[in-house]
Amino acid sequence: MPEDPTALDMTTQPRPVYVIGAGPGGLAAAAALRARGVRAVVVEKSDGVGASWRRHYDRLRLHTTRRLSALPGLPMPRRFGRWVSRDDVVRYLEKYAEFHELELVTGVEVTRIEPANPEGEGGWILHASGGRELAAAAVVIATGYNHTPALPDWPGRDAYEGRLLHAREYRNPQPYAGQDVLVVGVGNTGAEIAVDLVEGGAARVRLAVRTAPHIMRRSTAGWPAQRSGILVRRLPARLVDRLGALVAKASVPDLSAYGLPRPTTGLYSRVKQGSIPVQDVGLIDAVRSGTVEPVAAVEAFDGAEVVLADGSRITPDAVIAATGYRRALEDLVGHLGVLDERGRPRTHGARSPEQARGLYFTGFSNPISGMFREMAMDAEKIAKAVARRSGTGAA
Repeated sequence: MPEDPTALDMTTQPRPVYVIGAGPGGLAAAAALRARGVRAVVVEKSDGVGASWRRHYDRLRLHTTRRLSALPGLPMPRRFGRWVSRDDVVRYLEKYAEFHELELVTGVEVTRIEPANPEGEGGWILHASGGRELAAAAVVIATGYNHTPALPDWPGRDAYEGRLLHAREYRNPQPYAGQDVLVVGVGNTGAEIAVDLVEGGAARVRLAVRTAPHIMRRSTAGWPAQRSGILVRRLPARLVDRLGALVAKASVPDLSAYGLPRPTTGLYSRVKQGSIPVQDVGLIDAVRSGTVEPVAAVEAFDGAEVVLADGSRITPDAVIAATGYRRALEDLVGHLGVLDERGRPRTHGARSPEQARGLYFTGFSNPISGMFREMAMDAEKIAKAVARRSGTGAA
């Protein structure tokens, strides 16, 4: 596999499809393209595949089942268990690239994509680190949902005297043993880190909540929540909201007395806005036992104090902000008019923007049916669309 894209002889070889990003979405797209006889080159700015997975906290596991998380052409091994660990996801991605003999270029960052001609039908030019310019027949952008940490610009943040870090920097609870820790944000990451801290010996763990989350059991009587997500994904949001409320009342206790009320908005309506339900991996029991204490949202920092929305002030030893990520696509493709007002791609999968034919996006949503599953499906659709458009391989 070539290590330097400048070594690729573009004068004698047909322009490849460039896939930007060697995470699960990018690798799946490249494998699906290769299976259809389309040459695909994966360009990755880090030194290996699955870079974002390598940076996640130690205890992370997929919240989707092993069987429903495999990428095209290679099942996940049974020895990984039902809920695959972070380290096993990385092993799988490494094996996936090797198994499919993917062309992988590492240590090169694509910084800007431009049409090869004003009409936008003649392929693309990729501007990359080291002054490289790469000619592409088509481009698949798979730089990841969790790309750039988003840390709110809280008043007083920069002068805060305590320790403040984004959840991306959190690995395990060992450094926080015996400490008072505030976790900000009650998505899946924040909820799991809070539980991890409790189990790892933190003296006190508080969880700052701005909007009450939907909490779901990861599985009930052996039935994974992901399968329910697959079944209801195409149903009207209002119907799924009603069904979700009934399921929650039957399977999740009311935590209002502990500071975590039931949400007032519908489950699927929230999903449509980009907020995925929290898969319970111990949060319910931790809240009921008082080992994780829900508190009001963070409003500001003042010296060594954290000011909460209810006016109270606390002085934790550390603040871990599980406040999400930005897609950070503006410099790469923002000038092409393919992003919405929140910086998200307007199209995904096999749909290519009207003004940017041959440009595809994958992995920029977090669907209720499972991200790995959707990226696998998108890969097949993208490969079919590219093959049909180029007349290469089986369409």
